[in-house]
Amino acid sequence: MSQAEIGLIGLGTMGAMLALNIAEKGFPIAVWNRTTATTRAFHAGAGDQAPRITPTETLEALVAAIRPPRAIILMVPAGPVVDEEIARLTPLLAPGDMIIDAGNANFHDTDRRAAEAAKGGPRFLGIGVSGGEEGARHGPSIMGGGERADWDRVAHILEAISAKHEGTPCATWMGPGGAGHFVKAVHNGIEYADMQMIAEVYGVMRDGLGMDAAAISAVFERWNTGALQSYLIEISAAVTAARDPIGGGPIIDMILDKAGQKGTGRWTAIEAQHLAAPITVIEAAVAARNVSARLDERRAGQALFGAAPVAGAALGVEVLEQALIAGKILCYAQGFAMIGAAAGAFGWPLPLPDIARVWREGCIIRSAMLNDMATALTDSPGRNLMLAPAFADKLKATHGALRQVVAAAALNGLATPALSAGLAYFDMMRTARGTANMIQGQRDFFGAHGFDRLDGADSHHGPWGSHA
Repeated sequence: MSQAEIGLIGLGTMGAMLALNIAEKGFPIAVWNRTTATTRAFHAGAGDQAPRITPTETLEALVAAIRPPRAIILMVPAGPVVDEEIARLTPLLAPGDMIIDAGNANFHDTDRRAAEAAKGGPRFLGIGVSGGEEGARHGPSIMGGGERADWDRVAHILEAISAKHEGTPCATWMGPGGAGHFVKAVHNGIEYADMQMIAEVYGVMRDGLGMDAAAISAVFERWNTGALQSYLIEISAAVTAARDPIGGGPIIDMILDKAGQKGTGRWTAIEAQHLAAPITVIEAAVAARNVSARLDERRAGQALFGAAPVAGAALGVEVLEQALIAGKILCYAQGFAMIGAAAGAFGWPLPLPDIARVWREGCIIRSAMLNDMATALTDSPGRNLMLAPAFADKLKATHGALRQVVAAAALNGLATPALSAGLAYFDMMRTARGTANMIQGQRDFFGAHGFDRLDGADSHHGPWGSHA
């Protein structure tokens, strides 16, 4: 058998699917997993792709099976495991060989690994891969980070296995070091927010309008034919339509309302603070997941304060649709603004229009809006997406509905943290003179921090005198 063109370590769900995708696209691949039985079972079940897959039982055999200069993808858990695999591989590799971390790494770790690689040893890429199991198998969205020459060396494989939008690969280079994993983190933050807003609208329909799961599913199905067309709306329709194989009722009504998370949304929220980038919708979504985990406290709260009234919100589903459109625009505007802030802070290219294009297919947040977002970010570079003409017009048409939904939810005791955060962001961003002058006065009073004056006069402190 001829040598493989690329290698892969880690045959968990994502790694196995990615390996099959690579083989199916015609690239011979060598694979290795710590558990040899997993490697053997994977190869035995690879079907038509098996002839292009070389299973190996040692790292030495993996390296020997790949044609130099070698490229090896790591699909292992983020954190110390990645460093362990790099340490084990490095002595076996030759100059010019490359390690590609395709897991959900923290971009700071990727920056560190890239800096270490630059001192000698194997080349290193950190790439964000989105799309879940289905995407890995049939075409994910890929966000590349590392030296451009290293990306170009394997781009033909990564573009071939990626999702396609009208024939264009959803894979591109974002910048050096951790740029690809940074963009993936922001992607995941937007994913958190999009999911949370959909959940909030679901809650208004269920608890505020008294709709059952079947009726809610029909609404999501209808929305998926319009401006909200997206993977997340599509699967929300499927989730609310599915039946419980045990009890026979809607499965959604049997799912514990305690959301899990792997930390990438939290990383995004933390990094946004370092960048002074307001991503209030994403932060609200992360906080909502944290609150969801406090199940015992929430039950105690309901016992103490009473549950929200059911079917008391005077809203139509058309208003909910328009509110969700506004919330989605504001969420993406914050995400892209954060990426723009990172480009300036870290000196990364981070091409915003290309990022929007990469997200059009394959990834979890793929949506009909992203094509228009790519156009807006091209036509108005450096401008907040909510101020770009096409999306400003959409917000003018929909922010009233967002206000109605947030107000009705508040009056009826229905929690809408992400939608509320989006509305507050919109109102702050549309207000030329806000209230931070009071904060500046307070800061000067107790700490003599100074302030700027509207009239430009030289006096930068208040007449607090002995009151300070």
